[in-house]
Amino acid sequence: MWKLNTVSTANILGFLALFSYILTILPTCLKVVFPSTRKTKIPVLLLKFRRQLGILAFILALGHGWILIIKRNLDFLDLKTYTIYIQGISTFIIFIFLAATSNNWSVKKLKKNWCRLHQLTYLAMFLLAWHICDKMFGQWSLITPLAIISIFVIIVLFLTRRYLECQDKYSQMKKFK
Repeated sequence: MWKLNTVSTANILGFLALFSYILTILPTCLKVVFPSTRKTKIPVLLLKFRRQLGILAFILALGHGWILIIKRNLDFLDLKTYTIYIQGISTFIIFIFLAATSNNWSVKKLKKNWCRLHQLTYLAMFLLAWHICDKMFGQWSLITPLAIISIFVIIVLFLTRRYLECQDKYSQMKKFK
């Protein structure tokens, strides 16, 4: 029989970080995949607070990681730590860069490179899916299915968005031939 584990504070923070992060990716995906959502205020509202949600996701991820580092007494001088937690550490490093450059000054200074840097958010999305599946496998709590479903829904929306954008570019190229 399956037994659900209790939800730890670290996992709650991780889930809230995931949810905040998904809210940063959601508006563009909604506008492209479901154009009718442009009439609603949801994508506009999410876009308006995208940076704040990203910073919130970073802070929550920091809390998630900090609690687990203390709880598990991780040794960062041991290479084994990095092999075990590569997805979480990589995602967190990406979040550091994204959070540090989520301000107007960085946008002005980095110009086009700011957009390139913030494309790393999509790599973080796939790393998070790997992280959640790897670390939560066999340690199910009530939020585990929600986290897995949420990250895979946003990945499907993102891939659908990219497909539709590529189709649109392809049709635009055909018009000019």
